[in-house]
Amino acid sequence: MDETLKELADHVSASLPNEISSAEIRLGELILVTQRESLIRVLTYLRDDPNCHFKQLVDITGVDYPDRPERFEVVYNLLSHRHNSRVRVKVTTDEDTPVPSAVGVFSSANWFEREVWDMFGVFFSDHPDLRRILTDYGFEGHPFRKDFPLTGYVEIRYDPEAKRVVYEPVRLTQEFRSWDFLSPWEGMTRPLPGDEKAETEGEV
Repeated sequence: MDETLKELADHVSASLPNEISSAEIRLGELILVTQRESLIRVLTYLRDDPNCHFKQLVDITGVDYPDRPERFEVVYNLLSHRHNSRVRVKVTTDEDTPVPSAVGVFSSANWFEREVWDMFGVFFSDHPDLRRILTDYGFEGHPFRKDFPLTGYVEIRYDPEAKRVVYEPVRLTQEFRSWDFLSPWEGMTRPLPGDEKAETEGEV
């Protein structure tokens, strides 16, 4: 399988020498790295070339590396049914620089790009309907960023007096707990019903 992927990597790199920054095989999968301005040409080539024939865009996701100048990797996972193979295409970007939308190449990119925008805040230029898809209206921030707090910024509850859902700042009852193991969730200090059976069986 690796030999087939190596041939594919050589073929794509030779066909797109100025677009492919690197090609490597990792964990049995071919990974191609390209630049933002070359992304659409690379995806179109992988879809249309008969030696590639990656007709299905399985997923688009993001990865956040806050210490890098271009902190986000946008990852495209493609599948070729004809050749029974997969390829992963990566581009990098920062918080302000848009990535070209792939909706014109793969229609399924529409919702995938909306999800990456919602979760990571990566902007896709020329997207037909770039808006949040998983979080609520008026949500602030992007939950999959490494600097987004695990608790979030607001909590939602139903207010019976106002008869509607209300948003309030997150309130943590305590920042630190010293565990005393006295609550039912932390452990029992008295025998539970049925424990005497175990003691009787041990004595026999």
